[in-house]
Amino acid sequence: MTGGMTGGGLTAALPGLSTSIQILLVMSALTLLPAALLMMTCFTRILIVLSILRQALGLGQSPPNQLLVGVALLMTVFVMKPSLDRIHDGAYQPMVAGRMGAEVALGRAGDELKRFMLTQTREADLRKFAEIAGAGPFATPADVPLPVVLPAFVASELKTAMQIGFVVYLPFLVIDLIVSSILMSLGMMMVSPATVSLPVKLALFVSVDGWTLVLGSLAKSFGGAG
Repeated sequence: MTGGMTGGGLTAALPGLSTSIQILLVMSALTLLPAALLMMTCFTRILIVLSILRQALGLGQSPPNQLLVGVALLMTVFVMKPSLDRIHDGAYQPMVAGRMGAEVALGRAGDELKRFMLTQTREADLRKFAEIAGAGPFATPADVPLPVVLPAFVASELKTAMQIGFVVYLPFLVIDLIVSSILMSLGMMMVSPATVSLPVKLALFVSVDGWTLVLGSLAKSFGGAG
């Protein structure tokens, strides 16, 4: 029954096209999902902060990149869940049920993602890219077209990620400086400060429940944007 509804929904959403063409179009659309994930969600900010955290701890490639990407994906779903629910209920389900065309459904999904991006984008970035594109002026940020919102959102996310990364990095930098000063005062010039500071940083990070603190702070940094 579900398969029949899905097939009927696709046929209604893409009228006049054979099943093979519909499948080809759907598979082509799936290739755009990674770019959409990177450019239109909170994934970029989370992954950058986690990468900076790993570097601050001095762990090299541990946790590995695959694990960091997996954690960033899970956090992205967690943060974006309200928006994803609205896209599912207001766009995907009506399209599959045949009550809405694919173009209208994509428009609704795009509007929902645009709303999320606008809540995380600085007005200065919006004005800058609108000026570069020769668009505007706009009465409200919601009137800014998506091609202008996208680069402004990415620029804002990169800046925010760097700011959060600096705050995360700073206490570990202080530990490195303290350990280095102690070793120099003891005359232990041949001992690498990283060798001593690494277990100290790990002990501090674990003692304050660092992963929960960082991930929770990242989720809160998006406010009620979802």
